[in-house]
Amino acid sequence: MPTIELSHELIRYIQKLNGSSHEPIDWSDWLPIMGCPVDNNNEDSIEIEVFPDRPDLLSHETMAKASRSFFRKGETKVDLDVNEGEIEVIVDASLAEVRPIIRGAIVRGVDIGADPKQTDDFIQSLMDHQEKLHMTLGRRRRFASIGVHDLSSISPPFRVVTVPSDYSFVPLAEDEEMSIAEILEDHPKGAEYAHLMEGLDRYPVILDAEDRVLSFPPIINGSHTTVNSETRDFFIDVTGWDERSCEACMLLICLSLSERCGQVESVKIIGDGSEISTPRGDHRVHRVPDRLIEKILGLRMESTELAESLVKMGGRLDETRTVTDGPNEYQRWSDCAVGEKEHIVSMPRWRSDIMHPVDIIEDIAIGYGFENLPMQMSSLHIDAVPLKSSQLRRRFGESMRACGLQEVQSLTLSNEQDQFSKMRWGEIAGITAIANPITSEHTILRQSVLPSLLGLLTANRHHELPQKVYELGTVVRDVKNMDRGSWACAEVGSGFSSAKGIAQAVLRDLGADLSDVEFNALEPGFGPWIPGRGASVSIRGELVGEFGEIDPEVGLSFGLKCPIHAGEFDLEMLGKLIPDPVI
Repeated sequence: MPTIELSHELIRYIQKLNGSSHEPIDWSDWLPIMGCPVDNNNEDSIEIEVFPDRPDLLSHETMAKASRSFFRKGETKVDLDVNEGEIEVIVDASLAEVRPIIRGAIVRGVDIGADPKQTDDFIQSLMDHQEKLHMTLGRRRRFASIGVHDLSSISPPFRVVTVPSDYSFVPLAEDEEMSIAEILEDHPKGAEYAHLMEGLDRYPVILDAEDRVLSFPPIINGSHTTVNSETRDFFIDVTGWDERSCEACMLLICLSLSERCGQVESVKIIGDGSEISTPRGDHRVHRVPDRLIEKILGLRMESTELAESLVKMGGRLDETRTVTDGPNEYQRWSDCAVGEKEHIVSMPRWRSDIMHPVDIIEDIAIGYGFENLPMQMSSLHIDAVPLKSSQLRRRFGESMRACGLQEVQSLTLSNEQDQFSKMRWGEIAGITAIANPITSEHTILRQSVLPSLLGLLTANRHHELPQKVYELGTVVRDVKNMDRGSWACAEVGSGFSSAKGIAQAVLRDLGADLSDVEFNALEPGFGPWIPGRGASVSIRGELVGEFGEIDPEVGLSFGLKCPIHAGEFDLEMLGKLIPDPVI
């Protein structure tokens, strides 16, 4: 969950700007109810965690607005006031394949603080808010990225175009021009987000009327648009691939600045024969069946109680009525059937987490107070049915434990030497490599489990024998997760016959018809087995695994000098070929 540190002084200042009490807020009264754990609280600040589904609580300003609603200390508005503006953003057709979603807004007359310290705190808070939105709604800038600019330093109208990699401008925090290619390679932000530009031969930039670069989204802004202590008017751009994320990011930045007395002004986005004005500040309307509220919360609520609960959460109950249009009977929880009672609820457009009537009911429960809900057991009974894969894993584990083996769990990370060179196995399928490995021991995702078990035995070779372990683990082949089961026994006096006994026991316990099972000798030098003491296992001609005695040379390559027998099965293939005896 994202963490936000709130300055008590800054919150009081924002509340005062909005005509609310500027007395200290007792956050302990409402943060736990909102599901926001408090990490630290002192006289100067409070550090809290915010659930990922509430990005509207990620700044001082938006948290202050939510608290006013919850404590009923000011007017609750479900709309963001947006004045019609004349500034245009002209989008080139080439952006459709590069970064297709473009949004813009102007906010004028923002109160950035009464003294230099408050101004510095505001600028830092704005930057923190922007980065938290990048990480959450923006999915690390892939879905959406935000640019905030000093409007006085740029000249509208603006254009969004694509340029080649040798195009140059002065990026933020630099004094000299850098080309797009140099930014992606040498600039810290460029290197961090260069992967978002992979495969492109032209790159998006936003220009003003004088052809100065405002932004190279989603990487970095131009240096001359930087917000400073004199900035009162702002231009905001949001670009990305996900329309819902872009709209939410735009609205939350505008909402944050409007809390500081800013006047939001729309921008015309013109391109590809279309024209839209952004942002939209009007609310969204939801239909909530009264039946659904009673089903989930276990109580009948009067309209006044619903209205009070919704107001505390920043919403509004517009109407309670009898349904006259819709299905004659409901097929889904959210259906409003003809003749039943429904509630028409308005919620702010910036509440991007509201996607279903159930989300409205969650807000009603929070506003009403969980402690006020009736104490009763759920009347809905659903019998749990185990997954087929769970049954298979359970029976495999029980069989292994019955053979005296102990379950272990190792890392899915491995390396080419352990997986292939030491084991004398070739690459079985496409390898999934780690882009930035921290250590040479963890460079790929493993394709077999047995090398991990041999590594485990190596780490425990100072303990006395016998050591008998097994693992139900995940391997990755051709970028697909697969389940495999493996065992390894380091013990004196056992060998191929012991390995075959374990293999037969597993197949029997899984319900295999042993008349369908074939054991075939493996070619000498194939795999980690001693020549003549390794075998493959097939069921009706389909390969499901192999077992045998580990060649001493293989053991020595892992640092092991004791006799080892082992094996590995493809659990998914076993599940397909062996009927489940429980069903």
